[in-house]
Amino acid sequence: MPFKIDTARRTLSCDPQNIDFVQNPYALYTKMHAEAPALQWQQYNHWVFADWKQVNTLLRDKRFGRQILHKVSRAELGWPEPLPHTKDFDLAEKHSLLNVEPPIHTRLRLLVNRAFVSRQVEQLRPKVTELAHQLIDGFEDKGETDLLQSFATPIPILIITQMLDIPDEDGPLLLDWSHKMVAMYMFGRTRKDEDIANNAAREFSDYLRAVIAKRRKNLGEDLLSHMISTEAKGEHLDDDELISATILLLNAGHEATVHQTGNAVKTILESNHEPKTLFTDDDQTATTVEECIRFDAPLHMFTRYALEDVTLEGDIELKQGDEVGLLLAAANRDPKQFEKAHIFDPFRPISANATFGAGIHFCIGAPLARLEMQASMKALFDRLPNLKLAQTPKYSNAYHFHGLEKLMVSW
Repeated sequence: MPFKIDTARRTLSCDPQNIDFVQNPYALYTKMHAEAPALQWQQYNHWVFADWKQVNTLLRDKRFGRQILHKVSRAELGWPEPLPHTKDFDLAEKHSLLNVEPPIHTRLRLLVNRAFVSRQVEQLRPKVTELAHQLIDGFEDKGETDLLQSFATPIPILIITQMLDIPDEDGPLLLDWSHKMVAMYMFGRTRKDEDIANNAAREFSDYLRAVIAKRRKNLGEDLLSHMISTEAKGEHLDDDELISATILLLNAGHEATVHQTGNAVKTILESNHEPKTLFTDDDQTATTVEECIRFDAPLHMFTRYALEDVTLEGDIELKQGDEVGLLLAAANRDPKQFEKAHIFDPFRPISANATFGAGIHFCIGAPLARLEMQASMKALFDRLPNLKLAQTPKYSNAYHFHGLEKLMVSW
């Protein structure tokens, strides 16, 4: 095993970059469910929780937040000052819905939500289906493709750029910036990673600032125009807030959906289920996609800070500023919550899972991610019913973002 659990001390030793662990983190989660659902992960230097009830509760617990500097200073926490060489990255993330807490979060979420209502998302279904078929047209005659690059990657970036009314040809540029910025969240990042991410954030922000300036002069019906023009209690989003919101929609929405689509296709092709039985109608398609989302999630750890001194489970003492890791993918495999949790069952009745989080930071893009997967995967398996794996898929060495390096398939 690439990990060691000491149940007496309630500690876990596991290198998040160990290739064997990255290929199968579920072995650790199974062990935690059986022996110790809450452990101090030594490499991260904080507690992690694998139990469904623990994770779901802590996602909603108002004693925890995605940031803490609105409650206490860096000096009081003993934290160093922000890194000067990541100032552009920090500014781009400063107003991100993913990181801010009430009352700022409440205001921003209200403004962004009004521009991201479900009826607007549902109108995209025909467009996603059409795009999926266009992409399949481009590789169907070849008999083999890396589905991650030819199918899973283009769909979410093209959909979000069209929603924002950003030229399709700029998609690869935004995608490159996104990849470089997301590296900041990886375990063991280097100074080089930080410099690259900071440069990407600066270029991304400059690009969006220019787009926003033009859009303010000529508002349309696109998502960015809605975010510019919508207001709540007389307030609008300023440029820095718009930039953070747009970058989050592009980065979080794209990265997660690409990984989830790749993981889902892998799961189906490795199962004993006949794909044609999994997408027979809209209801079954939704059920299949939801089980894929539960079974092999793209984000495995979501961290929060204790906003005050907290005692959990009766004896886990946390001080203000302590970080905790919520193992979303582990919660999705909790046998106390899901019958035969380690079995992929695309006919399992839909029930809540932890993949999109919970509480005030529940993923704002969840309806879009679900729609994109439902429409694109149905088109894929309708068009290529004999799809099969051409190579054994491998996951990228990047816990806690859990996605494949490539997905070679043939038909």
